[in-house]
Amino acid sequence: MRNTFYTYSFEKLDVYQLARKYRVEIKKLTLSFPSDEKFELTSQIRRSTSSIATNLAEGSGRASSKDQAYFTNISFSSALETIDHLTYSLDMGYILQDLYIELRLRLDIIIQKLNSLYKYQLGSEKDLKTKIKNDVSGNSL
Repeated sequence: MRNTFYTYSFEKLDVYQLARKYRVEIKKLTLSFPSDEKFELTSQIRRSTSSIATNLAEGSGRASSKDQAYFTNISFSSALETIDHLTYSLDMGYILQDLYIELRLRLDIIIQKLNSLYKYQLGSEKDLKTKIKNDVSGNSL
C-alpha cells in the first residue's frame, strides 16, 4: 500500500527525526526505572523528551517564523530539562556512566540542530546558546 497522506515540513527535519527516536529510546529506558519513580522522574523525563519533538510539530503550524522560533525555543528548553533528568538518573544509579555519556552526546546533537533551526527561523546570527549565556551573565545572582 502506498502512502497517501501528506508529509508535513517538520516531519522532514533531521532534528525532528532524531527527537522521535530519542523519545522512544528514553521511554524504553524508563521502563526499567523503579516503580516508586513512576510519577516523579520517569514521568518528568518522558514528558521533557517528548516535548522536544512535539513542540517542533506544533511550531511548524504557526504562520510566522518568529512564532515557529518560539516553539523551537521551547524544544531547546525541554532538551536542557532532559539533561537534568538524565543527570539525576545517573546520580540515583538508574543508568550507568557509559549510557549517560551516550545519551548526552546524542542529546547534544539534537540541541545543536535546534540551535541551528532557531537561527534559521529568525534569519539572524543570534542563537539560543548565546542568548542563554548573555541572559545569565547580565544577571547578578
